Amino acid sequence: MKKLVLICLLVVFSSNFYAQETTKAAKSKTETSAKKAKSTADKASADAKKEAAKSKKAADDAKEASSKAKKEAADKTKKTADKEAAKAKSDAKKATKAADNADASAKSAKKAAAKTVKETNEKAPKTPDKVTGEYNGKKVYTGPKGGKYYINKNGNKTYIQD
Repeated sequence: MKKLVLICLLVVFSSNFYAQETTKAAKSKTETSAKKAKSTADKASADAKKEAAKSKKAADDAKEASSKAKKEAADKTKKTADKEAAKAKSDAKKATKAADNADASAKSAKKAAAKTVKETNEKAPKTPDKVTGEYNGKKVYTGPKGGKYYINKNGNKTYIQD
């Protein structure tokens, strides 16, 4: 029994010694791999910074080109709008002159028509019927079908029986 306990203790202590050595080796391996990973990460971050600087410069260049293009387009649009506005003004002046001429001719035609028509209190009939006589001081008109009427004080037709 004593031998059995001694063998167990020997196994326990011997595994302890081996474990310490493996942890040291593993520790050195992890340290070297950590150093390698750190150097790789540093290189990657340096590369990323370089790429970021390049992309930032490219973005700035694109932004500058875009602003130049916008400015040129705005200038071109403004010139076109100015031309269109000048053309619209000249067209408006021509239209105003034409409207003034039309108003003048309409006024002269109205004056000529006013001279030919005598003013009366009676409304003129819609159809140009013939005046055929008088009834109670009113003009008597004969319609297209032969009906006779006069215009009363309200402006309505009042038919006369023969």
